[in-house]
This record gives sequence, structure tokens and C-alpha cells, in this order.
Amino acid sequence: MKNLRLAGALCVAIAGTIAGAMSPASAETNIRVGTLRCDVKGGIGLVITSKKDMLCSFRPVNGGSERYVGTIRKFGIDIGATDRAMIGWAVFAPSKGRAKGALAGSYVGATGEATLGVGVGANVLVGGFHRSLTLQPLSLGVQQGINVAAGVADLELRSVH
Repeated sequence: MKNLRLAGALCVAIAGTIAGAMSPASAETNIRVGTLRCDVKGGIGLVITSKKDMLCSFRPVNGGSERYVGTIRKFGIDIGATDRAMIGWAVFAPSKGRAKGALAGSYVGATGEATLGVGVGANVLVGGFHRSLTLQPLSLGVQQGINVAAGVADLELRSVH
């Protein structure tokens, strides 16, 4: 159990380092435009890859709500099984003005998580319209199960009208 915790902490640290290297320089000048919260279905890590479906709600800073469905895929080390999880991101963009459904698109970034019973994970992603949006974890995502993962995450969001 001690080795699993150490491996998990290492995975999260590696993901944070990779995410820092992958984040665009302009992310520092972007404006927070809202919050994206997703309910991720549970699944099994297949050592090299995993795929999980999710339902998301985007809350812009100026009010309202938008719904999205998506799929998150992880490539790298992903061993174990998890129940459903909740993930929250702060959404940053170059400007406040954007059309409804503008979060739809592909995102890529670093991921790391460790779970033994209740665990944590973090995913920093860049993508969307012309790769101009940044999704930064509000806090670590919480999930249940037994799992260790580190690598690259690919997120596909689709707007629900």
C-alpha cells in the first residue's frame, strides 16, 4: 500500500511537470471565463490506455449554464479500476466573448492520478477553438477504486442543445 501511494504521488508530480511544459505561454494572460464540472463514468485501465464517458456542465462567469457530453482517453500507464469520478476545471480563454457551445472540441494535456479506496487525479488540458482554451484543475478530481495512471489525456467535448 505504501508503494502504491508513493507511485501515485510520483504520477501526479510527473503530470504536473508535463502540464507546465505543455501549457501555452499565453495561458498566463488569458481570462477566466467560467467553470466546467464533469461526472466521469467508472472504468478499467488497460495498462496502456483507458477511455471514459462523461457528462459536463459549464457555468460562465456572467451566469447561465451550458451542457456538454464527452470522452476522456488516457495514454500511458493506467492500471486498475475506478468508480465514477467528479472533475472540475477553471476555463481560461483569450477574451470573455464567446459563442454558446464554444467549449466543444478536442483538448490534450498531462494527467496523473493515484487511487486506493478514495484517490485524487489532475488533468491540465489545452484545446477547443484554435487551441485557445485552457482547462486548469480547480482542485484534484476525486474518485474511488484502485488505480495508478500517468501520461497524456485527450478530451473530446460535444455541446448538448
